[in-house]
Amino acid sequence: MKYKIDNLQYCKWTREVFQINREAKLDAVHVTIVYHEDYNELLNKIKEWDTFFKENSDIIFLGKSFKDIEKANKENKTAIFFGFQNCSPIEDDISLVEKVHEHGCRFMQLTYNNQSLLATGCYEKLDSGVTNFGKEVIKEMNRVGIVIDMSHSAEKSTYDAIEISEKPIAITHANPFFWHQAKRNKSDQLLKTLSNNDGMLGLSLYPHHLKDNTNCTLESFCEMTARTADLMGVEKIGIGSDLCLNQPDSVVEWMRNGTWAKNKNYGEGSKNKSGFPKQPKWFEDARGFKNLENGLKKVGFNEKEINGILGNNWFNFYKKI
Repeated sequence: MKYKIDNLQYCKWTREVFQINREAKLDAVHVTIVYHEDYNELLNKIKEWDTFFKENSDIIFLGKSFKDIEKANKENKTAIFFGFQNCSPIEDDISLVEKVHEHGCRFMQLTYNNQSLLATGCYEKLDSGVTNFGKEVIKEMNRVGIVIDMSHSAEKSTYDAIEISEKPIAITHANPFFWHQAKRNKSDQLLKTLSNNDGMLGLSLYPHHLKDNTNCTLESFCEMTARTADLMGVEKIGIGSDLCLNQPDSVVEWMRNGTWAKNKNYGEGSKNKSGFPKQPKWFEDARGFKNLENGLKKVGFNEKEINGILGNNWFNFYKKI
């Protein structure tokens, strides 16, 4: 079976975007539903999604396991998997891990760029690793079935998470540091360790993570994918596009600053990187999966490997978790 999965999108959700994902034949999308929201704010977000599911039931539904990816493929729909880009919704209460799982959460980052109660983010100067609370949360996430996501985490914290977790973890949206030296991109050794522990990397199409940013070429991205496959094994990589279609620039401020900072030019939101950057023309939305398929073929991947990168590898990962 051939599946297509984008394992990270954060769009301004409308029927038009859901239709674009269907046109791209995406069987599943992992969507970010919260960043810095607390538990009660999460419940309000879920109410919004209940309306999306009701009004667009012909093309989307809530996904909870790999079986829903199979269902989506058969019914020509897209399974939506909920994820958090920070641990804010569990506050400081271990019991909320099970609660958020009951509400559909299947991925959760331990931190978003900064120090959290669980781990250190990639923008902190000192990386103290996974905290005591973080260790307990990882155990609980393993128990209930939420994937540990370290996309925005610092290096030691990510190594800690790989070691502590009894299940494979994921970096759902990032690229290798050897290709583009963004703070969020990951070192060779970390990616090898991730792979050796059955983890997955979702390659990002967000311009700040790309070599030459918006001007990144399809050829460059696909050559990077080939080198990453050599480093990790082709079965350990997929796509986590990090698409943010139609989001206003005010949302960037929320992503990067939440309620903890008044300075609106922080981190990735520095003056020369304010607002959302334009996508490369070959991946303006999920329909760019077709361009990826062609580009991967040109750099030497065979059909099975391409199908793996564009979805089957994520499907197999979901199946393990």
